Amino acid sequence: MTDDDAGTIRSIGEGDAPGTPDAGSDEHVVLPGFVDAHLHLPQFDSIGQDGMPLLEWLNSVIFPAELRWADGAFAHAMSRRVAKTLLAHGTTTIAAYSSAHAEGTRGAILALAEAGISGAVGLVLMDQQAPFELCFPHQEHLREARALDTFTRSLEAFPQLEFSLNPRFAIACSPALLRGCGELAADLSRNAPRRVMIQTHLSETLDECDLAVRLHSGPGLSTPANYASVYARNGLLTSRTLLAHCVHITSDERSLIRAAESVVAHCPTANTFLQSGTMGRRDLVRAGVSLALGSDVAGGPEISMPRVARAMIDAAKVYSGPAAARDVHDDPRLPSPARAWWQITGGSAEASGFAHAGRLVPGLSADVVLVRPKLHDAWTERGDPLGTLLYSWDERWIERVMTRGVWRYSGVGVG
Repeated sequence: MTDDDAGTIRSIGEGDAPGTPDAGSDEHVVLPGFVDAHLHLPQFDSIGQDGMPLLEWLNSVIFPAELRWADGAFAHAMSRRVAKTLLAHGTTTIAAYSSAHAEGTRGAILALAEAGISGAVGLVLMDQQAPFELCFPHQEHLREARALDTFTRSLEAFPQLEFSLNPRFAIACSPALLRGCGELAADLSRNAPRRVMIQTHLSETLDECDLAVRLHSGPGLSTPANYASVYARNGLLTSRTLLAHCVHITSDERSLIRAAESVVAHCPTANTFLQSGTMGRRDLVRAGVSLALGSDVAGGPEISMPRVARAMIDAAKVYSGPAAARDVHDDPRLPSPARAWWQITGGSAEASGFAHAGRLVPGLSADVVLVRPKLHDAWTERGDPLGTLLYSWDERWIERVMTRGVWRYSGVGVG
């Protein structure tokens, strides 16, 4: 049953009591809405542009796509389309990047709120190493970010969507912009119910790591010990910082991230697609670093979070090598299917600070994915049913998706 006023789960049980949403039959599976902890809204039409390393791909494919978001109406229309796509794949909560345009970001925020998508979205902050049209003076950029934070907080009808500060990555941000972003994050968090979210990228490729350290060294600047320390010295490593990728981080950087209680958004499909490398999930888990899981569209070609979760297991197998063995305690080297399902629901929600999402628990948001798997009759009774569901997953099985107690998507299903 749901609390219609609050859009939350009132109770959980079986039967057809008054006020109980129709959750299908014995052939259905009821899942929490999926959480995608890293994606780029303007990049959904750029999926599949292959054959380039990260920095070339950004310049040739991504920056031209993001330039179109200077038109706020275009950004709003595209975001509405993206929101429908996300819901069709069962994703109800996201941590997202917009573009560098304030009006485009405003349009995206409105479209996501209208569609019932929760989570966080931020203006992409950058003032160097990108096309002129995407670079803005750092003080202007930060003023726009502050105004967008105020605007998002004013959306009282949908309080579960928040604004985040998104310095794209250290290459695209001058020392002044990173410093100002850290100061703004501290200021916005000072009188708020909770700390503002920060989203950025870290150590996706070796070329990126080298260039980031060089750009943040020089006259008036001490040479940073590593890429992560560039963010740390500007106040950007906090308990609500999401660091995407972290493929090539060192043990010192893992310790720095753990001490700050920052979160790594693991993007296995993107790391494979752009040939960035394989993230050492085992090493991060052993270091005590919290993990979330993201599609990283369009660097990641998969929108479906169960497929991204499956790629997480595959990446862990590659990184661990053939001798690795899973044990009953879910060895961090090889996450189990159960761990994969948790990672795209409550796990990523918990790590990202989205306390309302990811679980079917009274008092939390009524975000529900109703699935009718087309599997053999006894699939739930043999072996590992969660493994069967994960590795056989077909998003066409999704019949309906609810957010905040409202059915937002109805699919046609498969025969």
